[in-house]
Amino acid sequence: MTEEPVTLVEEWRYKRRWRLYVVLIAIALLVAFALLVLVIGGNLLLRLARNDTADYASIEEHFKYGSIGSESSNGIPYWIWKLLPSMYPDEFGGKQDYSAFGFLYEKDASGSQRDLPIGISRRNVSGVDVVWLNCAACHVGTWRSTSSEPRHIVLAMPSNNLDFHRFASQLMKLATDERLSPAKLFPAMDKAGANLGPLDKLVWRVGVLPRFREGLLQVRSGLLPLLKIQPTWGPGRVDTFNPYKVIQFDMAAEELSQEEVIGVADLPAVFNQNMKRGMNLHWDGNNSNLEERNLSAAIGAGVTVETADHDSLKRIAEWLGELHSPRSPHQPDTAAVVRGQAIYQSSCAGCHGRNSTEGYIFDGKMIGQVSPIDEIGTDRRRLDSYTEEFRQLQLAKLFAGTRYHFKDFKKTNGYANVPLDGLWLRGPFLHNGSVPTLADLLKPPAQRPKTFLRGLDVIDGVNGGFLSPPCDPSQRPASGFCFDTSERGNGSGGHVYGVDLPPQSKADLLAYLLTF
Repeated sequence: MTEEPVTLVEEWRYKRRWRLYVVLIAIALLVAFALLVLVIGGNLLLRLARNDTADYASIEEHFKYGSIGSESSNGIPYWIWKLLPSMYPDEFGGKQDYSAFGFLYEKDASGSQRDLPIGISRRNVSGVDVVWLNCAACHVGTWRSTSSEPRHIVLAMPSNNLDFHRFASQLMKLATDERLSPAKLFPAMDKAGANLGPLDKLVWRVGVLPRFREGLLQVRSGLLPLLKIQPTWGPGRVDTFNPYKVIQFDMAAEELSQEEVIGVADLPAVFNQNMKRGMNLHWDGNNSNLEERNLSAAIGAGVTVETADHDSLKRIAEWLGELHSPRSPHQPDTAAVVRGQAIYQSSCAGCHGRNSTEGYIFDGKMIGQVSPIDEIGTDRRRLDSYTEEFRQLQLAKLFAGTRYHFKDFKKTNGYANVPLDGLWLRGPFLHNGSVPTLADLLKPPAQRPKTFLRGLDVIDGVNGGFLSPPCDPSQRPASGFCFDTSERGNGSGGHVYGVDLPPQSKADLLAYLLTF
């Protein structure tokens, strides 16, 4: 009589305990799931919040490899950068690096080639390593005394190697290439050592690749029509402002006027920047504010209003302010140099300053001032590419509302009288690089070479500049680029100063110029 009620009670207690266990297990699973979501979500948030780059103690290393902020909006994911040479062997000349486009590589401490070339920086953006241009891409070049000796790399000289037109044209192909689909790209990345985990592949599939493709398509839609309109730039040259118009300001290349559509010019040297403070800068002298000019150049390298690394740019600018050009290795006849110095002092120093054994002297009365185009007579297309309409857009939109707001750009009517510090590293000459040597610049325009090879780095100790043999534009040269002065924007006329000097006086003047 007493056992049955006890059994019922125990059964009831047993069932209640199991219900409690089920509830506890369910709660534990929910908590575990929530924690998993928090961990994954927190990891994603941390990844998305990342925006960091390597810190280089050496200013030279920072200049060559440090970030200026170009990667976030215009960069290439590191692993895509690494794979492109093997994906496009013909375009890369069968090389596994970017030297086919003129990028320069150094050796690391172990003697192996460095992973990235000079002028390419690396930044982690939202958990993904991205690479793109910095200042050194355009302002590091090379020279040799003979073709058999190793290259000397010089910081702050104009790049005489980088063929950015060919490089950009190649990148435009990626926007619609099926080789960048996840199915083809992920196995290649894993083989190259990327070791993508499931979360990484998810991020690449839904974020990295679509964003990269979308950015390329946007740039391609503006830049490719412009590149098709223009003659090929060749190494060491860039169109300063027209890419600005079609990328930053969404202007259609087809709508640009015939007068403005070609603005290709040589990359400049950036030595002794503090001595150039207050001068009219850029080839056409359209800005006398050194900091604003630097920030404008950074935009040309891919920096945006939102991504500019102002601390990095300031560090570089302070270093360049006091960086002197290396002394010329040329050793012309001493007596000729003395005679040539007197000729230069009376005819040239007022516009360009002068050289001395202590260094360059920036004391010309007209140095950094703009000479009218009707007076200088050189090819005017670079001047005309910078329009008043574009200037107004710069002043209205770039860094508006910040202390970096552009305010000092102006439209000029000619080209600036530039200092000639480091002249021995600046060939070819004139703003568009249309005259191969200093000796040729002292000839009447009709006698200057019509075609010549540029992109070579063996210095010419007789004529000044670099060796620039004649070439046939219809034939692709084994090395270098065949520059044709008959192409639009490549005219070699004007700057006729010194062309009427007697032969001996020209030789003496040239001897002095070789010491710059």
